[in-house]
Amino acid sequence: MPTLNEIRSTFLNYYSKQGHEVVASSPLVPRNDPTLMFVNSGMVQFKNLFTGLETRDYSRATSAQKCVRAGGKHNDLDNVGYTARHHTFFEMLGNFSFGDYFKKEAIPFAWELLTKEFDIPKDRLLVTVYHTDDEAAEIWKKVAGLSDDRIIRIPTNDNFWQMGPTGPCGPCTEIFFDHGDHIPGGPPGSPDEDGDRFIEIWNVVFMQNEQFEDGSMTELDMQSIDTGMGLERIGALLQGSHDNYDTDLFKTLIEASANATSVDPYGEQNVHHRVIADHLRSTSFLIADGVMPSNDGRGYVLRRIMRRAMRHAHLLGAKDPVMHQLVPTLVQLMGSAYPELGQAQMLIEETLKQEETRFKQTLDRGLKLLDDELDGLDEGAPLPGRAAFKLYDTYGFPLDLTQDALREKNRSVDTEGFDSAMAEQKAKARAAWTGSGEAADSTVWFDIAEEQGATDFLGYDTIVAEGQVAALVQNGNQVQTAALGEEVQIVLNQSPFYAESGGQVGDSGMIRSDTGTARVTSTRKVAGVFIHFANVTEGKIDAGTGAQLKVDSERRANIRANHSATHLLHEALRETLGTHVAQRGSLNADDRLRFDFSHSKAMTTEQLSKVAADVNAYIRQNTVVETRIMTPDDAREIGAQALFGEKYGDEVRVVSMGHANTGKGRDGMTYSIELCGGTHVRQTGDIGTFVLLGDSASSSGVRRIEALTGAAAFAHLEREASQLGAVAGALKAQPADVLERLKGLMDERKSLQNEVAQLRRELAMSGGSGPSAEAKQVGGVAFIAQVLNGVSGRDLPALIDEHKERLGSGAVLLIADTGGKVAVAAGVTKDLIGTVSAVDLVKAAVVELGGKGGGGRPDMAQGGAKDVTNSDAAISAAENVLGG
Repeated sequence: MPTLNEIRSTFLNYYSKQGHEVVASSPLVPRNDPTLMFVNSGMVQFKNLFTGLETRDYSRATSAQKCVRAGGKHNDLDNVGYTARHHTFFEMLGNFSFGDYFKKEAIPFAWELLTKEFDIPKDRLLVTVYHTDDEAAEIWKKVAGLSDDRIIRIPTNDNFWQMGPTGPCGPCTEIFFDHGDHIPGGPPGSPDEDGDRFIEIWNVVFMQNEQFEDGSMTELDMQSIDTGMGLERIGALLQGSHDNYDTDLFKTLIEASANATSVDPYGEQNVHHRVIADHLRSTSFLIADGVMPSNDGRGYVLRRIMRRAMRHAHLLGAKDPVMHQLVPTLVQLMGSAYPELGQAQMLIEETLKQEETRFKQTLDRGLKLLDDELDGLDEGAPLPGRAAFKLYDTYGFPLDLTQDALREKNRSVDTEGFDSAMAEQKAKARAAWTGSGEAADSTVWFDIAEEQGATDFLGYDTIVAEGQVAALVQNGNQVQTAALGEEVQIVLNQSPFYAESGGQVGDSGMIRSDTGTARVTSTRKVAGVFIHFANVTEGKIDAGTGAQLKVDSERRANIRANHSATHLLHEALRETLGTHVAQRGSLNADDRLRFDFSHSKAMTTEQLSKVAADVNAYIRQNTVVETRIMTPDDAREIGAQALFGEKYGDEVRVVSMGHANTGKGRDGMTYSIELCGGTHVRQTGDIGTFVLLGDSASSSGVRRIEALTGAAAFAHLEREASQLGAVAGALKAQPADVLERLKGLMDERKSLQNEVAQLRRELAMSGGSGPSAEAKQVGGVAFIAQVLNGVSGRDLPALIDEHKERLGSGAVLLIADTGGKVAVAAGVTKDLIGTVSAVDLVKAAVVELGGKGGGGRPDMAQGGAKDVTNSDAAISAAENVLGG
């Protein structure tokens, strides 16, 4: 019985022998389709090949593509774990022809693979074709010997594929396997087709037409093949089951979940293990491809999947985080086919553990709220939408998580009420996504790319060149001329201007032609076309003319220094914090650099100092920055760091710098080595110097470092040195002695403050100003009242205590003029408590001084006022309280 790994290899090897290029899976985050949240089929990475917008050095390909369906149009999340074939993550096996072979080759390929390589009995297979596709039906008869009753003609869109309302399209042929009459269900096209007996295992699309807006259709010049076969589904079949979760991979993951939770893997709670196993794959691969949990976009979908799995672990009785414990098993099962999984293992484990730990803190409270809401409902009544929204808003329960919890109780949610509550609170982000964030007006750039070809970048070697103005664009449309004062987007056949990418900002500079000059403010890239955003500053710019191109050299030099320093910084962080550190975003501008990286807590002062010292040490090495063109596999073999959210072609640029015994590089002595398409300094010494400004939180599990290099770093250090010099001058000390001198002054200041306070108290005790400090009898109570100058409010309690000690028995009232404000304090000796209250004395005095209230204890109270001039009246008021 073949394993899923063996089935994947058999498929790819078969098509490799048929002349197909084995193409690695693209990342789950698409870069060529803004309508998709995640890659959901094998053809996504080849979309531009099918439309002719892109060409490669092969015309037939095969792949095992990672896919996720958990959001947007293709959302299988709700069914996962409860059905035999729904997954959030799955692998799509496919073979593709880009204008090479067509039906006569594709159908025999499929039949031979299924019946000979996989040894599936021919009599258990049947096919569907589009009802008008006589050609496909005849080929099936000839190649497979299928009778008419096993070639089912389908008149619906189930057997007609379209890329969109317009564009490439064509009929499909689908291959079904008959699991036997002991399983309910009928053949495709029958009333019972939704049963489990006849299962589709492969879909072959014949991309032969182009559809237009008026509904008309013509044949494509380049007729192509696009196929898809789910590895999990064919794996279940070849392993003797119709349940994908009975395959070797899922059995191993389910048993790992059972071991972690000590719950029978195939008992009544099996569905929980199935959900955990499926969601472990999708979350791990998404993290490996650069997606991190967040509250919007792709990160929110990831968080939904994670929390759904974590709730099922909770239902299994897990007290501690479970998901991260299963990652090593997943890496062991799938790491050989997808090396990025093993390379990101530490980050995956840390992210899952951190998220599950955080979620567990709110899960119990959220579920209690859900139970409380259900207690007040009639049997079977749906949960009110506002209650579901409260779970979402307060406890982070997505709607589908609440629905999943209610499913086990045979209840539903009032989704209209939920939507209404969501709409009322517009500040809360919806779990919606409008695409991958690529340029919305990309159509015009693809048109230009098709007409003119991609821009040839010359900027690795020069910042000055000549080129042709291939196209001008204004307001999304091509124009022939841009006049003085107009803004225009200029496309060149070749350019030294770097287009914004990989965190490096785009270049600026000048474009000069025989008819005018344009100032380039920034440069970006779409579909291989470099877009130079410019203002016409002299004359006019015409399409089709030659031009002289010059990049702003000083700005480029600063950008290069920051980018190269970022590479050194990345490696220094990995050495200091651990190999879990991975880039999560960067900015390499002309005035600064910013680097976001995966790490769960703030860096210590010692760690920051070490990182800065390491970077500067490798700058001083002044080693040559080497750039080589390699295959991705060769690059990884020598230890190159890559961004797994990025799509890399057949060749990549590998940038190496620094000399150290790291085991990386061809000689094992390279400090930093990364896949990078940016521009860099020629030697590390060109960076100048590196100043680390600080570390801060960027998002959950991601830290951010900001730093300066070169002239900006020197200017920063100069400002700090100047400020230090000014301080040293003021202190009459050398800069090196400033800290010691400052400590001495602070100690001296503290000593003088204590001495002044003591002198003030002594002055006050000796009489001060105003009425005498000598006691007089008021209402049978010895009473001292004083008005003091130069005494602060905080000195009064100590003075009160000294007067009370001297009196032995009596009351004290002190009024201090503190310069604009008045402080009042009163005290009563212990023997008089119950007879006289210090609070009453203060309140009476404060009112006369223009204040309000006052408070404290019966033996000690304080208050504040505004005007000391009425102090005599204040003292009289206090005496009245004493009965004087």
